[in-house]
Amino acid sequence: MSSFRSLSRIGVVLALAASAGCGMQPTHDDHQWAATMPAEQTAAPPTDGSIYHAEQGMELFNDARAHRVGDILTITLVESTQASKKASTSTSKKDQSTISSPTILGHALKVGGKTADSSLNADRAFDGAGDSSQSNQLTGSITVTVAQRLSNGNLLVRGEKMVTINQGQEQIRIAGIVRPQDILQDNSVPSTRVADAQIGYTGKGALADANTQGWLSRFFSSKWMPY
Repeated sequence: MSSFRSLSRIGVVLALAASAGCGMQPTHDDHQWAATMPAEQTAAPPTDGSIYHAEQGMELFNDARAHRVGDILTITLVESTQASKKASTSTSKKDQSTISSPTILGHALKVGGKTADSSLNADRAFDGAGDSSQSNQLTGSITVTVAQRLSNGNLLVRGEKMVTINQGQEQIRIAGIVRPQDILQDNSVPSTRVADAQIGYTGKGALADANTQGWLSRFFSSKWMPY
């Protein structure tokens, strides 16, 4: 009976660990990253004798920069962040109090032949320090698709790039809002000019698995571990 209870407890602990490990795995919403392809439309037949047809999208005098749904745009990744924080606290307090023995009928109270004087001493000190720093850098480029043209003319863009090398896959995703004024002549825009940017860089395969902590180790390092 005791063996059955022990096995039951072990099963409960393993189940909690598995659920906690799965809960700590990052989740991705693939829908928000999906490139938006324009709906196919049947072009009207051209009129004989005409040189220019609006249905053909021949923009002879307009800028070639992206401005419509379905147009492509190259985003240059120039992300570089660095943060540091340092804090220190030091406090100390020292108290000393002396209480003289009471006087009764002009004579000091004595206990065992000695005056009943008393004293209190307190000495407290605290020292605390903390230091934290973080640095990230991401460079490269990715070509995205215009998913939506907002009412103020800004462009909602998103796209992804997947590269497979040997036994691993590297995936770069980006989504955000771009102002047409920030698009350069070569139809590119730096990532620092992308508003509400969501940039993801992930990897899959043997190398990524070898660099990932196991679910049991994640449980013992999680907030669910009481010790």
